[in-house]
Parts: sequence; structure tokens; C-alpha cells
Amino acid sequence: MTLQLTKKHNFDAVFDSQKVFRLILEAMSNPTRLVNISEYADKLYGDHPEFLTVAMTLLDNEVSFNTCDNRSLSDEIASLTLAKRGKVEEADYIFVCDLNYMEHAIESAKRGTLADPHKSATVIISNDGAPDGGLTFSGPGIKGNTTVQVTRAVKDAIALRDAQDYEYPEGIDLIFISEKGELFAIPRLVKAAE
Repeated sequence: MTLQLTKKHNFDAVFDSQKVFRLILEAMSNPTRLVNISEYADKLYGDHPEFLTVAMTLLDNEVSFNTCDNRSLSDEIASLTLAKRGKVEEADYIFVCDLNYMEHAIESAKRGTLADPHKSATVIISNDGAPDGGLTFSGPGIKGNTTVQVTRAVKDAIALRDAQDYEYPEGIDLIFISEKGELFAIPRLVKAAE
């Protein structure tokens, strides 16, 4: 009798991570541009494979993360990436699956300092739901202005971020992701208006 081992996840930590990284980089370089990581998220299991895909791409044992009390996601990320768990105020990456935690996550996220603006957090937020009107974005990576239809979660996240009144170049980067794997980014220097 031979035992055959099967893997829980089929996500390739090298090749798939490289492809997802290019997509995230495209989204960060071109704010509001929608990319899709579902092809890679489909290789992972659990309640939030789209969040795991981002985590496996961006996290390693040099960074910390927080999942806003989502214990199963926290366990999966720690196991797959070897990243350290940290408090929301200290985490390099904050995963917000439950929008009830979004306000606390954005208000508490580290913003960097004037001397070290790169020591700030990236907040990855669930973005499911129907569009709730448009926002006009401007800033680095956007030629002139661009208006896109966004969900209530995006509007709320932008309003919460802007209420922090960061001093340039401090701030946080936002990544929005849906269960369908649709991802887009709003880096810290991109501004929005209704």
C-alpha cells in the first residue's frame, strides 16, 4: 500500500507569487486600475483565499501583520508566510475582512514618519458589494483626473484615511480586493473627491 500525499494549497510560492506581485505592482503604479488575481486565489483554500494570495505574495519573516481578530486567517498567514503577528498599531500589513474593523484599522495603522515615511502600513480591505457612486481620483500614476464607480467600503476607507490629516509624505496605502479576486490600489499620495 502506498500513501499519496496531497497538498492543501496548489499556490506556487515562487512562480505564482511573482505573477501576483506584478499584478499588485501594476495596481499600485496605476491607481484605480482593476487587476484580477482570481486565477491564483483559486489555488488556495480557506475562508479568504484572495487575502491569502496577497499575503503569500507580500509577506515574509521580516514583516508583521494583523487580521483584525480573524483567527483562522491569522493562523493561515502565519503558517504560510512565517510573518510575525502584531498589534494593529505596529503591523506592516493589516487585513480587513470584516468592515466593522475598518475604522479602527485605518485610524490605528502606522503612518510612517517624516524621516521614514516607508515605515507605514498597507491596509488590505474587503471590497464586495454594488457600486455606490463615483469618486474622482488624482495624484501620482493618474493622468489628470479619473472618475470611477466605487463601493461604500471604498468611500468610507478614503474618508477615514483623509480624516487622519497625514503630513506629507506620511500616510497609508490602501488595497481593495473582492471575493472574485478583483484588486485595485489607492496609494497614500492619491487624493479623492466626490
